[in-house]
Amino acid sequence: MLNRSQFLTVISRLAVLTTVLLCGIGCADRAPGVIRFGLATAPVTFDPRLATDATSYRIGRLLYQSLVDFNASHRPVPSLARWEQPGPRHYRFYLDPGQTFHNGSDLTSADVVATYESVLNPETVSPHRGSLSNVRAINAVGPLIVDFTLHEPDPLFPGLLVIGIMPEDTLGAGTDTSGLPVGSGPFELAAVPTETRIQLRRRSDGQLIEFVTVRDATVRALKLVHGEIDLTQGSMTPELVDWLDARDEITAVHRPGTTFTYLGFNLDDRAVGDPRIRRAISLALDRETLTRHMFGGRARLAQAIFSPTHWAGHPDLEPIGHDPVEARRILEGLGYDADHPLSLAYKTSSDHFRLRVATTIQDQLAAVGIAVAISSYDWGTFYADIKSGRFQMYSLSWVGLKQPDIFRYAFHSASVPPAGANRGRYRAQNVDAMIEAAEASVELEERAALYADIQAQLLEDLPYVPLWYEDNILIRRDSITDYDTGLDGYYDALANIRRTTGS
Repeated sequence: MLNRSQFLTVISRLAVLTTVLLCGIGCADRAPGVIRFGLATAPVTFDPRLATDATSYRIGRLLYQSLVDFNASHRPVPSLARWEQPGPRHYRFYLDPGQTFHNGSDLTSADVVATYESVLNPETVSPHRGSLSNVRAINAVGPLIVDFTLHEPDPLFPGLLVIGIMPEDTLGAGTDTSGLPVGSGPFELAAVPTETRIQLRRRSDGQLIEFVTVRDATVRALKLVHGEIDLTQGSMTPELVDWLDARDEITAVHRPGTTFTYLGFNLDDRAVGDPRIRRAISLALDRETLTRHMFGGRARLAQAIFSPTHWAGHPDLEPIGHDPVEARRILEGLGYDADHPLSLAYKTSSDHFRLRVATTIQDQLAAVGIAVAISSYDWGTFYADIKSGRFQMYSLSWVGLKQPDIFRYAFHSASVPPAGANRGRYRAQNVDAMIEAAEASVELEERAALYADIQAQLLEDLPYVPLWYEDNILIRRDSITDYDTGLDGYYDALANIRRTTGS
């Protein structure tokens, strides 16, 4: 493996050698005035009812508006609508007047009802249906007024209404919503998307934003250098980030983030379904070394899905230590040793940085006698395999988590895909009971205590081995202004982005 100095030398030489080639391929076809955003992975869907991957959700926020959003303190705030609570099981939402879809039609209560009834319809197979299982009825009581009636009181209910609203006439039986989305967000689709390009038009002034999928981080970096893309976020090695930041025309910005990265397991598997195996794996991992060398310090160790500062987090979880001696002792007690190693299969995406992380994890597990075979796939194939349970061990990240409904969505026994995102088939009656008790409680302090207990139990059971919270890395050409990234890594600031004249 190349050391840091060798790596930077290779990149610098590549930059020189590919100048003519890259410009010959990309510079000539660049439309003037278009701001290009480099993506590591393409969105899986434009349908907000089905979106679960980070890129789909982030782009969806540009195309659609939701009833509710969150402030910097992770508290729900009005977006399309303000609300009141006439009764413990009754929420009334008042839509802002004058909202229109991209096709010019008015956004009304009928669209809200149609969107959420579609999510709740089992035939839609929305992974968000489980989070809304407490909804008993949705009614339009006026052109701009919607009532949600619940089975049980829920003081956090408004925070669940973050799915983008779609026009009622696009949600009929047999309607295909995957190609040309119609929303009411600040951007609309400007052209039919391809596998590698998505062009959006800003409704306020017509500014075009083109998302270009460039899976290879090095190629993405070189395209930044040569002006073929203007900015990119995340999925860059520390060496590439530092190399780009050292260039006069490029700036790298990193912000503390809430992106939670974890090692996941298929608990139906004979080997990793054993909690002792998962404990040995957690002890074998030197997460501090991983964050220091793989992220250049741009990540913080995680013990749970929420950070300790989140209101639903746990401030006092005992950190997972690095104890390879204990890991070997556990494995030996299960009959594994140097002559009979434990063999595991690890799936990851073909992104080079994620492959480097997987390879480092492979090396650390090998040190305690676990032989790991890594398989990497393009994002679409990899993600489909994870959702379908075709894995033994994998790594992924949760992005932009705000609400504790993630516990039902990802860990409740009833949330195995397609009903939710319990991809590891984790089944624990005590955790199910705590999730249900938290959802039934109307006291926020009681809920917070239950969520803390859930996270303590998850750290004991280890359906995930928590790894770290990744910083959000933004790399942009200096001609780009009025754009930054926050805790969640959303692309919302594209509503204000500018490129200076003459660049």
